[in-house]
Amino acid sequence: MDKIYCYLGGHKHVMINLLKKAARIGWLLLLPASLHAQEQTELLIVGGGASGTMAGIQASRMGTQTLIVEETSWLGGMLTSAGVAAIDGNHRMPSGLWGEFRQQLYDYYGGADKVASGWVSNTLFEPHRGNAILQQMAAAEKNLRIVFNSQFISIRRIGERWMVTVKEGKKTREISARLVIDATELGDVMAAAGAKYDIGMDNRDATGEALAPPVANNIIQDLTYVVVLKDYGKGADKTIARPAGYDPEPFRKCCDISDPASFDSPQRNCNMMMTYGKLPNNKYMINWPKYGNDYYLNIIEKTPAQRTEALKAAKLHTLRFVYYLQTELGLKHLGIADDEFPTADRLPMIPYHRESRRVKGLSQLTANHVADPYNQALPLYRTGVAVGDYTIDHHHDKKPDAPKIDFVKMRVPSYNIPLGALIPQGVNGIIVAEKSIGVTNIVNGATRLQPVVMGIGQAAGALAAVCLRNGQEPHAVDVRAVQQALLDSRAYIMPYIDVLPDNRQFAAIQRIGAAGVLRGSGVPYQWANQTWFYPEREVSGYELVEGLRPYFPALNTWWNASGQSLTVAALLEIFKAAGTSVTLELLADNWQQLGFTGKPAGNTVLNRGAAAVLTDHFLHPFQRTVDFGGNIQ
Repeated sequence: MDKIYCYLGGHKHVMINLLKKAARIGWLLLLPASLHAQEQTELLIVGGGASGTMAGIQASRMGTQTLIVEETSWLGGMLTSAGVAAIDGNHRMPSGLWGEFRQQLYDYYGGADKVASGWVSNTLFEPHRGNAILQQMAAAEKNLRIVFNSQFISIRRIGERWMVTVKEGKKTREISARLVIDATELGDVMAAAGAKYDIGMDNRDATGEALAPPVANNIIQDLTYVVVLKDYGKGADKTIARPAGYDPEPFRKCCDISDPASFDSPQRNCNMMMTYGKLPNNKYMINWPKYGNDYYLNIIEKTPAQRTEALKAAKLHTLRFVYYLQTELGLKHLGIADDEFPTADRLPMIPYHRESRRVKGLSQLTANHVADPYNQALPLYRTGVAVGDYTIDHHHDKKPDAPKIDFVKMRVPSYNIPLGALIPQGVNGIIVAEKSIGVTNIVNGATRLQPVVMGIGQAAGALAAVCLRNGQEPHAVDVRAVQQALLDSRAYIMPYIDVLPDNRQFAAIQRIGAAGVLRGSGVPYQWANQTWFYPEREVSGYELVEGLRPYFPALNTWWNASGQSLTVAALLEIFKAAGTSVTLELLADNWQQLGFTGKPAGNTVLNRGAAAVLTDHFLHPFQRTVDFGGNIQ
């Protein structure tokens, strides 16, 4: 205080007014950094990766004063800083901020076809461009501030707030926050805060997953130090120096492009292997499994210094693969891109971590919930806050003693992630994002993908904003309030691919689906699994009544619902039996307002979309509270 007083030239009233203003807006950042020992914010996000960036944008849009601290100079994490610039999944579900990010890629490159440059993905981009877009999106948010090149050091609880210490160069910074989101790559913050977690493969008996091993272990997925190569033109020789310990043998079968999801015999095609991750502007993302640059390391519990040392081996393995491509396959005109990463070696700032700690959350998403969401003891689908459609994809080729489990052939539909998976058991004021949420090891093979992690981040930001707005801890929040905030942001809570956010019925169908009143139909399909709502299909009165029974006890003893197509007259009868009297006249008064044309008559047949909209509008089943297990309260 004396230092501040001296700095202001002894003008005490100026000091007092300045401090009052700082306290009122929730920041102590109006003074030079050297003059304060502590900064304050409502929400602190540690990690500006794929989820942390989205959490920050979402929370700030909802009015929350938010600070992101990021260890690199970029935003985007695995999307950008790790170089994994080929989006896996969710192509037909442009949910929320993921959809915004993709649209900006379309705008920059000139349309969807311009970013479909490699066969592994519908959306590929240069990592530096992804970072630029995310920086622009973040800069547009007045409530969001970002501090780069800041390494997480520690976290401790002081009363109702967290004190987080980060190191920015030689300077140590302390930040006091009401809520903290752990968006680190490996779940470092929640672990330091005392949350319980799992690492590695789960015990089959503990999760009930038939494909889990009988005994738990600490084996995680292979990581990858990605490299981006650039075509320097015919005649160019960009061959790197022969890496230490180079041996071509581990890469001899790298041209095998067989689809692990199929039963086809091995296929060799070196050109297809290279164009797997072809990026715009004649660049190539090298993130190749099997006989490529995957590498096994479990550095989760190591110190930052130990991690840095261990990762040298993964970098060296990638350089050996690059040398193989240049010398054995004759691709010497492809050199490490000199216009991507701001690093001395031109490799990404961080590796691609496929797996981290997994928090013991209020909910745990298992493979059984993914495969058959409507027939589980806990209907977690009712609490969904992010969606995914990618298959369960594990990388274990570089760990020979890993159990031989063909996860990718598990046939599952698209899925949603329960809100409780973001909330640790027994620790207040912490929300978990990125790949550290409460899922099993098997499910992590699907939830680790970029659009899902972006959705998890957006959900974490919405959860934080609702908590701070209402003065609640995450474990006490209203699930439906968080879900509605996400719907207001055009984000999906149910994975329906046939009702897009610009559809007028989108929010109502999402709510009725999350309530379980009208269910979707899941279809395991190649690498982009599906769930369909089929809004144009007719629905029977019986199906609607079955979905409404858990919400309206009077319907449990009412058996007039027909198996025939639902008409307006039948719908009004169901509403009356549920205790809500709606006349044909009242329905007609709301008809066009709800997006329908013409005039309703008693014999008008309703499809699933119309039934969802009318049920949502007049009966409001979504407004009934559910707990983190999806049970109706």
